Amino acid sequence: MWALYVVESESSSRDYKKIEVEKMMANSHIGKIIACQECDHFYSYEVIPLGAQANCQHCGNLLYRSIPDSINRSLALYLTALILFFIANIFPFLSLELGGRIVDNLLFSSGWAMYKLGMGELGLLIFLTSILFPFTVIVGMLYLLIPARFGKAAPYTPQVYRIVNSIDPWCLVGVFMLGVLIAIVKLQDLATVVTGPSLIAFTLLLLVYTAARANFDPNDLWLLNEASSPQIPIEKLANHKFLNCQVCGLLTRDTGEKQKCIRCYSPLHYRKKNSLETTWALLIAAFVLLIPANIYPVMTVIRFGQGEPNTILSGVLHLIESGMWGLAMIVFVASIVVPVMKLIILCFLLISVQKKSLWRPRDRTLLYRVTEIVGAWSMVDIYLVGLLSSLVSLDALSTIRPGIGAIFFASVVVITMFAAHSFDPRLMWDQIKEKNNKG
Repeated sequence: MWALYVVESESSSRDYKKIEVEKMMANSHIGKIIACQECDHFYSYEVIPLGAQANCQHCGNLLYRSIPDSINRSLALYLTALILFFIANIFPFLSLELGGRIVDNLLFSSGWAMYKLGMGELGLLIFLTSILFPFTVIVGMLYLLIPARFGKAAPYTPQVYRIVNSIDPWCLVGVFMLGVLIAIVKLQDLATVVTGPSLIAFTLLLLVYTAARANFDPNDLWLLNEASSPQIPIEKLANHKFLNCQVCGLLTRDTGEKQKCIRCYSPLHYRKKNSLETTWALLIAAFVLLIPANIYPVMTVIRFGQGEPNTILSGVLHLIESGMWGLAMIVFVASIVVPVMKLIILCFLLISVQKKSLWRPRDRTLLYRVTEIVGAWSMVDIYLVGLLSSLVSLDALSTIRPGIGAIFFASVVVITMFAAHSFDPRLMWDQIKEKNNKG
């Protein structure tokens, strides 16, 4: 693949510098271009072997993949995921047996328990990220894929795809599953834990759901709408300015006014509006909330009428004292290391952009990519509190209650996820392009 244009910074009127155009046009047989979502470098679209993928030569970001029979494979997997989803929500999930008493737990019991204990915000967050959002994505994808299987585009395809694309990062099925595994291990010394058929179905759902996402190629879906959203041909690129849609990747000619993508109807922007200011505001809020999140208790374990509140750190120390070193390290990394490192990394990226740093833009882009991937895994502590609160409710024998620290910690996780989304990694490359243009 050949780099076609390098986009200059906004301060240089968004002009485009021509690079190896003759070489590009001589070698390209398709005549379409695409842009990297993380650095905005342009490439000629070329056919690649089945199972292969094309990566950006500048930042290493994935440009596109060639997935064989993508529509049929992803459709079969999403249908299987829907069946498993219903099984996971109907049958018992976990059961706790102590002193002759048995407490059954359904998949939605975690969120419901938090609501009954006066923490409806956490209950809603757990319900959305572990049940409603995954269900919406599965149903939305089936709505798009079933007509596509017969060569037709579903009505309102752009709107449905935008909804699915926006909530997909908030589908934390894998994080919830990690919380379940930690809860099972943690309850072994308290009572007998019995796994239900719903847990098996949920485990399979996680595997199938992940495979469905990996086997879906959005380009196959957009081919059905290609007539209404043609790609920009190479020969017309030289004399115009273009905007890169961050949802579907279509390039649109910049008219200088507010525009929407003609394919998915998403608002178009040269760079995310007020990216630096918004990210700074969210990070400051997260830093402030991180203090009470670690000072106040996240839950209280009461046995036979006695117990004391546990903060995040004291919970980790308790696991170490119980000999659960592996589990303690998982909780420590997910609940303490990841949130702090995410805040530090985002601050570093913001400062580097404001200082117009030219230092290792590819490595800084990789750091940003890592923060996006690992940030959501801090939610494991919230899921753990919800699971334990719903399971361990045996009155005088043993009871676990959530603490106010859980609300602060959940706020930190959610705010940092919004902060990562509001940051525009293309800003890191603007300084490089500006320097190249001056040179």
